[in-house]
Amino acid sequence: MTYLTQALLDYAVAARLRLRDIYDWHQAAWKAFPGRDGQRRDFLTRLDRLDEQGLFRLLIVSHDEPVRPDWCPTGPDSWKTKPIPDTYFSRRIYRFQLRANPTKKIRVDNPDGTRKPNGRRVPLCTREELADWLCRKGKSGGFMVAQSSLRILRLGREAFEKKGTCGIHSAVEFEGVLEVTNAKLFHETFTRGIGSAKAFGFGLLVIAPGST
Repeated sequence: MTYLTQALLDYAVAARLRLRDIYDWHQAAWKAFPGRDGQRRDFLTRLDRLDEQGLFRLLIVSHDEPVRPDWCPTGPDSWKTKPIPDTYFSRRIYRFQLRANPTKKIRVDNPDGTRKPNGRRVPLCTREELADWLCRKGKSGGFMVAQSSLRILRLGREAFEKKGTCGIHSAVEFEGVLEVTNAKLFHETFTRGIGSAKAFGFGLLVIAPGST
């Protein structure tokens, strides 16, 4: 079973709880899955600011049903969880949003001129690079994007602190229409996420049925 959860939190409450960046929010999301210390993450998150309402919206996609954590208010709209029926993934066309951290690996040499084995990851910059990246992810993920519908918005750099170490990711928002080419693989992609930095709020594919 796949579950979709929405949590809403007032800006002031988030500040009081010291939810300063997306990694803090990810740690807060872990509290919805108690008793799993030391286990690997198997859920995805996405954080949006609803400025007109003065709220943060945290989306969680998970295999297990989460429980309302103690940081979340008890109001009926503050925490909503529902199972996503398998039939939801049987459609052919969906409108989608994806916040991702698209990168590529570049060569890095040692002082003697030999190549380091792992290289260095840098963010993709041009629209062509970003569109090609999403196209590759689609081919391996059971879908293809209608290029005429694709909108790409660079959101800039997102800073975070993890265990005393500071880091930065480059956030990109993709929007458009996709066509499913392999329903089973697409469902797996939805639950697994797309791209890197999934522990920092990237990779969750938001979908809604589209017209054929």
